[in-house]
Amino acid sequence: MPFTSFALDPALLRAVHDLAYREPSAIQREAIPLIAQGFDVQASARTGSGKTAAYCLPLLQRWHDAPGDGSAPTVLVLLPTRELVLQVCATLQQLSVHLRRPKIIAAYGGVSINPQLMALRGGADMVVATPGRLLDVLDNNGVQLDKVRTLVLDEADRLLEAGFADELKRILALLPATRQTLLFSATFAGPVQQLARALLPTAQRIHIDEAAPDIRQRAIEVDAGRRSDLLCQLLAEQDGARVLVFVASKQGAMELAKALQREGFRAAALSGELAQERRERVLENLKNGTLQVIVATDLAARGIDVAALPVVINFDLPRSPQDYTHRIGRTGRAGEQGLAISLIDADSRAHFRLIEKRLQMSLPREQIAGFLPRDTPSPRLAASDDNGGIKGSRPSKKDKLRAAAAAAAAAAAKPD
Repeated sequence: MPFTSFALDPALLRAVHDLAYREPSAIQREAIPLIAQGFDVQASARTGSGKTAAYCLPLLQRWHDAPGDGSAPTVLVLLPTRELVLQVCATLQQLSVHLRRPKIIAAYGGVSINPQLMALRGGADMVVATPGRLLDVLDNNGVQLDKVRTLVLDEADRLLEAGFADELKRILALLPATRQTLLFSATFAGPVQQLARALLPTAQRIHIDEAAPDIRQRAIEVDAGRRSDLLCQLLAEQDGARVLVFVASKQGAMELAKALQREGFRAAALSGELAQERRERVLENLKNGTLQVIVATDLAARGIDVAALPVVINFDLPRSPQDYTHRIGRTGRAGEQGLAISLIDADSRAHFRLIEKRLQMSLPREQIAGFLPRDTPSPRLAASDDNGGIKGSRPSKKDKLRAAAAAAAAAAAKPD
Protein backbone atom coordinates (compact mmCIF):
# COMPACT_ATOMS: atom_id res chain seq x y z
CA MET A 1 0.00 0.00 0.00
CA PRO A 2 1.68 3.28 -1.10
CA PHE A 3 1.06 6.69 0.48
CA THR A 4 -0.86 7.60 -2.68
CA SER A 5 -3.61 5.21 -1.56
CA PHE A 6 -4.56 7.68 1.16
CA ALA A 7 -6.61 10.75 0.29
CA LEU A 8 -3.66 13.07 0.82
CA ASP A 9 -3.10 16.35 -1.00
CA PRO A 10 -0.29 16.27 -3.59
CA ALA A 11 1.61 18.81 -1.45
CA LEU A 12 1.69 16.33 1.42
CA LEU A 13 2.71 13.48 -0.88
CA ARG A 14 5.54 15.66 -2.18
CA ALA A 15 6.76 16.21 1.39
CA VAL A 16 6.53 12.47 2.06
CA HIS A 17 8.73 11.89 -0.98
CA ASP A 18 11.19 14.58 0.15
CA LEU A 19 11.55 12.79 3.50
CA ALA A 20 12.18 9.45 1.75
CA TYR A 21 9.18 7.74 3.33
CA ARG A 22 8.94 4.74 1.03
CA GLU A 23 5.86 2.84 2.16
CA PRO A 24 3.49 3.43 5.10
CA SER A 25 4.38 1.56 8.24
CA ALA A 26 1.81 -0.72 9.86
CA ILE A 27 0.68 1.94 12.34
CA GLN A 28 0.35 4.47 9.51
CA ARG A 29 -1.73 2.09 7.40
CA GLU A 30 -4.14 1.53 10.28
CA ALA A 31 -4.30 5.00 11.81
CA ILE A 32 -4.28 7.45 8.91
CA PRO A 33 -7.69 6.48 7.45
CA LEU A 34 -9.38 6.41 10.89
CA ILE A 35 -7.99 9.80 11.91
CA ALA A 36 -8.89 11.28 8.53
CA GLN A 37 -12.50 10.15 9.08
CA GLY A 38 -12.63 11.87 12.47
CA PHE A 39 -12.64 8.83 14.78
CA ASP A 40 -11.21 8.87 18.28
CA VAL A 41 -8.20 6.55 18.22
CA GLN A 42 -6.10 4.77 20.83
CA ALA A 43 -3.00 3.39 19.13
CA SER A 44 0.01 1.50 20.40
CA ALA A 45 3.07 0.46 18.43
CA ARG A 46 6.70 0.00 19.26
CA THR A 47 9.14 2.88 19.47
CA GLY A 48 10.39 3.92 16.04
CA SER A 49 7.38 2.56 14.15
CA GLY A 50 6.27 5.88 12.62
CA LYS A 51 3.58 6.94 15.10
CA THR A 52 4.27 10.68 14.76
CA ALA A 53 3.67 10.76 11.00
CA ALA A 54 0.66 8.48 11.53
CA TYR A 55 -1.23 11.36 13.13
CA CYS A 56 0.59 14.36 11.62
CA LEU A 57 -0.32 13.50 8.02
CA PRO A 58 -4.11 13.18 8.48
CA LEU A 59 -4.21 16.21 10.81
CA LEU A 60 -2.43 18.34 8.22
CA GLN A 61 -4.82 17.06 5.55
CA ARG A 62 -7.84 17.96 7.68
CA TRP A 63 -6.38 21.39 8.39
CA HIS A 64 -5.76 21.88 4.67
CA ASP A 65 -9.39 20.98 3.93
CA ALA A 66 -10.78 23.21 6.72
CA PRO A 67 -8.06 25.56 7.95
CA GLY A 68 -10.06 27.73 10.33
CA ASP A 69 -9.37 31.44 10.75
CA GLY A 70 -6.01 31.09 12.52
CA SER A 71 -7.09 33.07 15.57
CA ALA A 72 -6.91 30.04 17.86
CA PRO A 73 -5.56 26.51 17.43
CA THR A 74 -7.72 23.77 15.98
CA VAL A 75 -5.13 21.12 16.84
CA LEU A 76 -3.52 20.63 20.26
CA VAL A 77 -0.74 18.07 20.75
CA LEU A 78 0.45 17.32 24.30
CA LEU A 79 3.71 15.55 25.08
CA PRO A 80 5.60 14.89 28.31
CA THR A 81 8.99 16.43 27.40
CA ARG A 82 10.27 19.45 25.54
CA GLU A 83 12.48 17.29 23.28
CA LEU A 84 9.38 15.48 22.06
CA VAL A 85 7.59 18.80 21.55
CA LEU A 86 10.42 19.98 19.31
CA GLN A 87 10.49 16.69 17.40
CA VAL A 88 6.76 16.75 16.68
CA CYS A 89 6.92 20.42 15.64
CA ALA A 90 9.75 19.57 13.27
CA THR A 91 7.73 16.72 11.74
CA LEU A 92 4.67 18.93 11.27
CA GLN A 93 6.79 21.63 9.65
CA GLN A 94 8.59 19.18 7.35
CA LEU A 95 5.34 17.58 6.21
CA SER A 96 3.60 20.90 5.64
CA VAL A 97 6.46 22.58 3.77
CA HIS A 98 4.61 22.53 0.42
CA LEU A 99 1.20 23.47 1.85
CA ARG A 100 -0.06 26.95 2.56
CA ARG A 101 1.88 26.75 5.79
CA PRO A 102 -0.05 26.37 9.06
CA LYS A 103 1.22 28.38 12.02
CA ILE A 104 2.66 25.82 14.42
CA ILE A 105 3.71 27.01 17.87
CA ALA A 106 5.75 25.04 20.41
CA ALA A 107 5.25 25.69 24.13
CA TYR A 108 7.57 24.02 26.62
CA GLY A 109 9.31 24.79 29.88
CA GLY A 110 12.96 25.34 30.67
CA VAL A 111 13.07 28.58 28.68
CA SER A 112 11.47 31.99 29.05
CA ILE A 113 7.75 32.02 28.39
CA ASN A 114 7.83 35.50 26.81
CA PRO A 115 8.91 34.49 23.27
CA GLN A 116 6.22 31.81 23.26
CA LEU A 117 3.57 34.32 24.34
CA MET A 118 4.76 36.72 21.63
CA ALA A 119 4.57 33.96 19.02
CA LEU A 120 0.97 33.23 20.04
CA ARG A 121 -0.18 36.86 19.85
CA GLY A 122 -1.16 36.56 16.24
CA GLY A 123 -2.99 33.29 16.79
CA ALA A 124 -1.99 29.76 15.82
CA ASP A 125 -3.29 26.83 13.82
CA MET A 126 -1.60 24.12 15.86
CA VAL A 127 -0.06 24.17 19.33
CA VAL A 128 2.38 21.48 20.44
CA ALA A 129 3.08 21.70 24.17
CA THR A 130 4.00 20.14 27.46
CA PRO A 131 1.04 20.30 29.88
CA GLY A 132 2.75 22.46 32.49
CA ARG A 133 3.88 25.14 30.07
CA LEU A 134 0.51 25.15 28.32
CA LEU A 135 -1.14 25.94 31.65
CA ASP A 136 1.37 28.76 32.17
CA VAL A 137 0.43 30.14 28.75
CA LEU A 138 -3.26 29.85 29.60
CA ASP A 139 -2.70 31.64 32.91
CA ASN A 140 -1.15 34.49 30.91
CA ASN A 141 -4.13 34.56 28.50
CA GLY A 142 -1.77 33.55 25.73
CA VAL A 143 -4.08 31.12 23.94
CA GLN A 144 -7.71 30.03 23.79
CA LEU A 145 -8.65 26.38 23.49
CA ASP A 146 -12.31 26.72 22.60
CA LYS A 147 -11.70 26.06 18.88
CA VAL A 148 -9.65 22.87 19.29
CA ARG A 149 -11.09 20.18 17.04
CA THR A 150 -8.45 17.51 17.68
CA LEU A 151 -6.51 16.71 20.84
CA VAL A 152 -3.48 14.40 20.61
CA LEU A 153 -1.87 12.84 23.67
CA ASP A 154 1.45 11.49 22.40
CA GLU A 155 3.45 9.27 24.77
CA ALA A 156 0.04 8.92 26.39
CA ASP A 157 1.25 6.36 28.91
CA ARG A 158 3.35 9.11 30.51
CA LEU A 159 0.65 11.77 30.27
CA LEU A 160 -1.90 9.55 32.00
CA GLU A 161 0.39 8.92 34.95
CA ALA A 162 -0.09 10.65 38.28
CA GLY A 163 2.47 13.39 37.63
CA PHE A 164 0.40 14.84 34.80
CA ALA A 165 -3.12 13.91 35.97
CA ASP A 166 -4.05 17.23 37.57
CA GLU A 167 -2.62 19.25 34.69
CA LEU A 168 -4.44 17.11 32.15
CA LYS A 169 -7.71 17.48 34.05
CA ARG A 170 -7.42 21.29 33.96
CA ILE A 171 -6.66 21.30 30.24
CA LEU A 172 -9.47 18.91 29.32
CA ALA A 173 -11.96 21.10 31.17
CA LEU A 174 -11.11 23.99 28.81
CA LEU A 175 -11.53 22.03 25.58
CA PRO A 176 -14.75 21.70 23.57
CA ALA A 177 -16.78 18.69 24.65
CA THR A 178 -17.21 17.65 21.02
CA ARG A 179 -13.79 16.96 19.55
CA GLN A 180 -11.57 14.20 18.22
CA THR A 181 -9.10 12.70 20.71
CA LEU A 182 -6.07 10.61 19.78
CA LEU A 183 -3.90 8.62 22.20
CA PHE A 184 -0.56 7.32 20.92
CA SER A 185 2.06 5.39 22.84
CA ALA A 186 4.46 2.47 22.62
CA THR A 187 2.74 0.84 25.59
CA PHE A 188 -0.62 0.98 27.40
CA ALA A 189 0.05 -1.37 30.26
CA GLY A 190 -1.94 -2.15 33.39
CA PRO A 191 -3.66 0.80 35.05
CA VAL A 192 -2.78 3.14 32.16
CA GLN A 193 -4.87 0.97 29.85
CA GLN A 194 -7.80 1.36 32.22
CA LEU A 195 -7.34 5.13 32.31
CA ALA A 196 -7.22 5.30 28.51
CA ARG A 197 -10.48 3.36 28.26
CA ALA A 198 -12.11 5.65 30.83
CA LEU A 199 -11.07 8.68 28.79
CA LEU A 200 -12.04 7.22 25.39
CA PRO A 201 -14.65 4.48 25.90
CA THR A 202 -15.69 4.34 22.22
CA ALA A 203 -12.33 4.87 20.52
CA GLN A 204 -11.05 2.81 17.63
CA ARG A 205 -8.22 0.78 19.16
CA ILE A 206 -5.10 -0.15 17.22
CA HIS A 207 -2.35 -2.40 18.49
CA ILE A 208 0.50 -3.10 16.12
CA ASP A 209 2.50 -6.15 17.15
CA GLU A 210 5.21 -5.99 14.52
CA ALA A 211 8.27 -8.18 14.43
CA ALA A 212 10.65 -7.11 17.14
CA PRO A 213 13.47 -4.80 16.04
CA ASP A 214 16.88 -6.35 15.56
CA ILE A 215 18.27 -5.67 19.03
CA ARG A 216 20.76 -8.04 20.62
CA GLN A 217 20.32 -7.98 24.39
CA ARG A 218 23.00 -8.81 26.94
CA ALA A 219 22.77 -9.14 30.73
CA ILE A 220 26.13 -8.86 32.50
CA GLU A 221 26.55 -9.64 36.19
CA VAL A 222 28.93 -7.33 38.03
CA ASP A 223 29.40 -6.03 41.56
CA ALA A 224 27.83 -2.62 42.15
CA GLY A 225 31.18 -1.02 42.95
CA ARG A 226 32.73 -2.24 39.68
CA ARG A 227 30.01 -1.08 37.31
CA SER A 228 31.80 2.14 36.34
CA ASP A 229 35.02 0.29 35.51
CA LEU A 230 33.13 -2.28 33.44
CA LEU A 231 31.21 0.48 31.68
CA CYS A 232 34.50 2.07 30.64
CA GLN A 233 35.68 -1.24 29.20
CA LEU A 234 32.42 -1.73 27.30
CA LEU A 235 32.61 1.81 25.90
CA ALA A 236 36.21 1.27 24.79
CA GLU A 237 35.08 -1.85 22.92
CA GLN A 238 32.60 0.20 20.88
CA ASP A 239 35.42 1.87 18.95
CA GLY A 240 33.91 5.34 19.12
CA ALA A 241 30.31 4.32 18.33
CA ARG A 242 27.58 6.44 19.93
CA VAL A 243 26.19 5.09 23.17
CA LEU A 244 23.22 6.06 25.35
CA VAL A 245 23.67 5.14 29.03
CA PHE A 246 20.64 5.07 31.35
CA VAL A 247 20.81 5.88 35.04
CA ALA A 248 18.18 6.26 37.75
CA SER A 249 18.60 9.91 38.78
CA LYS A 250 19.68 13.35 37.57
CA GLN A 251 22.48 13.42 40.12
CA GLY A 252 23.63 10.00 39.01
CA ALA A 253 23.71 11.19 35.39
CA MET A 254 25.91 14.18 36.24
CA GLU A 255 28.31 12.14 38.39
CA LEU A 256 28.69 9.31 35.89
CA ALA A 257 29.22 11.69 32.96
CA LYS A 258 32.00 13.47 34.88
CA ALA A 259 33.59 10.12 35.77
CA LEU A 260 33.57 9.11 32.10
CA GLN A 261 35.10 12.45 31.10
CA ARG A 262 37.95 11.85 33.56
CA GLU A 263 38.58 8.52 31.81
CA GLY A 264 38.88 10.29 28.46
CA PHE A 265 35.43 9.63 27.00
CA ARG A 266 33.52 12.34 25.18
CA ALA A 267 30.51 12.21 27.49
CA ALA A 268 27.75 14.51 28.72
CA ALA A 269 24.73 14.24 30.98
CA LEU A 270 21.19 14.89 29.82
CA SER A 271 18.75 15.83 32.56
CA GLY A 272 15.71 17.96 33.16
CA GLU A 273 17.82 20.54 34.99
CA LEU A 274 19.73 21.59 31.87
CA ALA A 275 18.64 24.73 30.04
CA GLN A 276 16.92 23.99 26.75
CA GLU A 277 19.73 25.44 24.66
CA ARG A 278 22.22 23.22 26.46
CA ARG A 279 20.02 20.13 26.04
CA GLU A 280 19.69 20.76 22.31
CA ARG A 281 23.46 21.23 22.03
CA VAL A 282 24.10 17.91 23.81
CA LEU A 283 21.81 16.04 21.41
CA GLU A 284 23.29 17.76 18.37
CA ASN A 285 26.81 16.94 19.56
CA LEU A 286 25.85 13.27 19.86
CA LYS A 287 24.39 13.28 16.36
CA ASN A 288 27.42 14.96 14.76
CA GLY A 289 29.96 12.83 16.62
CA THR A 290 31.36 15.50 18.94
CA LEU A 291 30.07 13.37 21.81
CA GLN A 292 30.28 9.60 22.05
CA VAL A 293 28.23 9.04 25.19
CA ILE A 294 25.08 10.58 26.66
CA VAL A 295 24.18 9.64 30.22
CA ALA A 296 20.46 10.18 30.77
CA THR A 297 17.46 9.47 32.95
CA ASP A 298 14.30 7.89 31.53
CA LEU A 299 12.38 11.15 31.25
CA ALA A 300 15.26 13.11 29.73
CA ALA A 301 15.88 10.37 27.16
CA ARG A 302 12.23 10.06 26.15
CA GLY A 303 12.72 12.55 23.35
CA ILE A 304 16.02 11.22 22.03
CA ASP A 305 15.69 10.12 18.42
CA VAL A 306 19.14 9.61 16.94
CA ALA A 307 19.42 7.69 13.69
CA ALA A 308 21.79 4.73 13.83
CA LEU A 309 22.31 4.78 17.60
CA PRO A 310 24.09 1.43 17.94
CA VAL A 311 24.23 0.84 21.69
CA VAL A 312 22.10 1.37 24.80
CA ILE A 313 23.47 0.47 28.24
CA ASN A 314 21.38 0.16 31.41
CA PHE A 315 23.87 1.26 34.06
CA ASP A 316 20.94 1.34 36.50
CA LEU A 317 18.04 -0.97 35.72
CA PRO A 318 14.69 0.63 34.84
CA ARG A 319 11.90 0.57 37.39
CA SER A 320 9.35 -1.13 35.14
CA PRO A 321 9.21 -3.46 32.13
CA GLN A 322 7.62 -0.64 30.12
CA ASP A 323 10.61 1.60 30.82
CA TYR A 324 12.92 -1.24 29.76
CA THR A 325 11.05 -1.45 26.45
CA HIS A 326 11.28 2.30 25.90
CA ARG A 327 14.97 2.34 26.77
CA ILE A 328 16.14 -0.39 24.43
CA GLY A 329 13.84 1.00 21.73
CA ARG A 330 16.27 3.91 21.34
CA THR A 331 18.49 1.53 19.33
CA GLY A 332 17.66 -0.86 16.50
CA ARG A 333 15.51 1.74 14.72
CA ALA A 334 14.58 1.99 11.04
CA GLY A 335 15.86 -1.50 10.28
CA GLU A 336 19.28 -0.96 11.87
CA GLN A 337 20.85 -3.49 14.21
CA GLY A 338 21.15 -2.51 17.86
CA LEU A 339 22.76 -3.67 21.08
CA ALA A 340 21.23 -3.29 24.57
CA ILE A 341 23.34 -4.16 27.63
CA SER A 342 22.09 -4.35 31.22
CA LEU A 343 24.49 -4.32 34.17
CA ILE A 344 23.12 -6.48 36.98
CA ASP A 345 24.50 -6.35 40.50
CA ALA A 346 23.56 -8.65 43.37
CA ASP A 347 20.70 -6.48 44.65
CA SER A 348 19.12 -6.10 41.22
CA ARG A 349 19.06 -9.77 40.18
CA ALA A 350 15.51 -10.37 41.38
CA HIS A 351 14.44 -7.09 39.82
CA PHE A 352 15.74 -8.11 36.41
CA ARG A 353 14.17 -11.57 36.68
CA LEU A 354 10.77 -9.91 37.07
CA ILE A 355 11.42 -7.65 34.10
CA GLU A 356 12.17 -10.78 32.07
CA LYS A 357 9.05 -12.51 33.37
CA ARG A 358 6.76 -9.60 32.51
CA LEU A 359 8.29 -9.27 29.04
CA GLN A 360 8.28 -13.04 28.51
CA MET A 361 11.98 -13.26 27.76
CA SER A 362 15.03 -14.89 29.29
CA LEU A 363 18.59 -13.68 28.79
CA PRO A 364 21.70 -15.70 29.63
CA ARG A 365 23.80 -14.10 32.35
CA GLU A 366 27.33 -13.15 31.33
CA GLN A 367 30.39 -12.61 33.49
CA ILE A 368 33.41 -10.70 32.21
CA ALA A 369 36.97 -11.68 33.06
CA GLY A 370 38.36 -9.24 35.59
CA PHE A 371 34.86 -8.33 36.78
CA LEU A 372 33.62 -11.60 38.25
CA PRO A 373 30.93 -10.78 40.83
CA ARG A 374 31.49 -11.63 44.48
CA ASP A 375 28.72 -9.71 46.22
CA THR A 376 25.59 -11.38 47.58
CA PRO A 377 22.14 -9.77 47.83
CA SER A 378 21.46 -7.67 50.92
CA PRO A 379 19.72 -9.68 53.68
CA ARG A 380 16.33 -8.09 53.02
CA LEU A 381 16.41 -8.95 49.33
CA ALA A 382 17.82 -12.39 49.88
CA ALA A 383 15.06 -13.20 52.36
CA SER A 384 12.14 -11.84 50.36
CA ASP A 385 13.33 -12.06 46.73
CA ASP A 386 12.03 -8.51 46.55
CA ASN A 387 10.90 -7.21 43.19
CA GLY A 388 13.23 -4.23 43.49
CA GLY A 389 10.52 -1.69 42.83
CA ILE A 390 8.60 -3.26 39.95
CA LYS A 391 4.90 -2.82 40.44
CA GLY A 392 2.85 -5.95 40.96
CA SER A 393 -0.30 -6.87 39.10
CA ARG A 394 -2.58 -5.67 41.91
CA PRO A 395 -3.29 -1.92 41.86
CA SER A 396 -1.19 0.06 44.31
CA LYS A 397 -2.35 3.15 46.19
CA LYS A 398 -0.64 5.26 43.53
CA ASP A 399 -2.44 3.33 40.78
CA LYS A 400 -5.77 3.96 42.50
CA LEU A 401 -5.01 7.69 42.71
CA ARG A 402 -4.18 7.69 39.00
CA ALA A 403 -7.41 5.93 38.21
CA ALA A 404 -9.41 8.44 40.25
CA ALA A 405 -7.66 11.37 38.59
CA ALA A 406 -8.23 9.93 35.11
CA ALA A 407 -11.88 9.22 35.89
CA ALA A 408 -12.29 12.84 36.94
CA ALA A 409 -10.52 13.96 33.76
CA ALA A 410 -12.74 11.73 31.65
CA ALA A 411 -15.82 13.12 33.36
CA ALA A 412 -14.63 16.65 32.71
CA ALA A 413 -14.16 15.76 29.05
CA LYS A 414 -17.75 14.55 28.56
CA PRO A 415 -20.48 16.89 27.44
CA ASP A 416 -22.95 18.03 30.08
